[in-house]
Amino acid sequence: MEKITEKVLSILEEELVPAEGCTEPIAIAYAAAKLTSILGNIPEKIDAYLSGNIVKNVKSVKIPNSEGMVGIEASTAMGAILGDSTKELMVIANVDKSRLPEVKKYLDDKKVKVFLNEGDVKLYIRLEGTCGNDTAVVEIQHYHTNITKIVKNGVEIKGQSCDEVCTQDIMTDRTFLSVELIYNLAKTIDLSLIEATFQRVIDYNSAIANEGLINSYGIAIGKTIKEGMEEGVYGNDLRNKMASFASAGSDARMNGCSLPVVTTSGSGNQGMTCSLPVIKFCQEKGLSKEETIRGLFFSHMTTIHIKSNIGRLSAYCGAMCASAGVAGAISFLSGLSLEQIGYAIETTLGTMSGVICDGAKSSCATKIVSGVSAAFDAYYAASKNRKFEFGEGIVGKNVEKTIKHVGRLGQEGMKVTDDVILDIMIKNI
Repeated sequence: MEKITEKVLSILEEELVPAEGCTEPIAIAYAAAKLTSILGNIPEKIDAYLSGNIVKNVKSVKIPNSEGMVGIEASTAMGAILGDSTKELMVIANVDKSRLPEVKKYLDDKKVKVFLNEGDVKLYIRLEGTCGNDTAVVEIQHYHTNITKIVKNGVEIKGQSCDEVCTQDIMTDRTFLSVELIYNLAKTIDLSLIEATFQRVIDYNSAIANEGLINSYGIAIGKTIKEGMEEGVYGNDLRNKMASFASAGSDARMNGCSLPVVTTSGSGNQGMTCSLPVIKFCQEKGLSKEETIRGLFFSHMTTIHIKSNIGRLSAYCGAMCASAGVAGAISFLSGLSLEQIGYAIETTLGTMSGVICDGAKSSCATKIVSGVSAAFDAYYAASKNRKFEFGEGIVGKNVEKTIKHVGRLGQEGMKVTDDVILDIMIKNI
């Protein structure tokens, strides 16, 4: 069990990563900052070769600290001119905003050209830059800070053959995870091993959620629900409070708020979805700090378990994986049995697995509302021993079979969906 705990702690270290801004544009900014550091100066031009999923997730999202700039070219220019690659996913935190005119001129002069990379890697970024007689290439694959190649003037400084199998070797193996294992660990793990990690989750993610409740970002669905509760349009209940709190964080983050969040499975929206409803649930129920941390551990690890079966980027909305994590976590915190916790997770996945990912943008927040609401309903149904039956759609013989089915749906079933979504987004007029 000691070795299992060590593996789980490694997974948490790899997955619960602070990031400022949506992770896909920030990954581009990180690559661009690295390109500048390799060249020793700002590139005179940059060619960006990106996978379809990266294009999809960067096209419509606002870049933090950019005064409202949006998209691929903006994230590339921000990273190349103002980024600090040593900060990884905090690459454009605390930038010198007096230099934003340089970024805007770089964009006006069309220094960045974007190309769709043909290949099977869902998360792929390759930036090629020139400065004087020098050239450089920086390549990222599979996860957001995984630099697989650096080349300067034709000489490879760093390189490795990196495919899906290789990626599993780089990151801690996740195949041993199960809901039962997570349940047992959530009850027994030494709190001192995880307390600091999840205190940061509480601090960071609560701060951006509160920002989204106070100010209007994008569609401001979190703030809208809060106002509706105050005005008597919505019921002032736990379900709506959880949905409002979670979506408010996404409202802010997808629309340029510069506050950092703790991500999960490479996604800030997943990190907020699997944490904020649990935090609100514990606050409203008057649960202790220890109970809150153990609930957050359950939610994050379950989200990671489900998402690991799908992959980093997909047409399957990752916030629905996180919603299933929430269903399990609040069931766990309410003292439901392991069997009932499985019911709650399965009911959420059986209900919400049709939600598509059509890129990072304001509608992520509204999808989170749907996911968290479904999670609460699934938890309450499970408390009454009500569940979907085996064979109803994608629901398997047990929770682990259902999770495997969701993985297959995300990886195989949504390949064409992904292509169609990207085609619509590129050709949309």
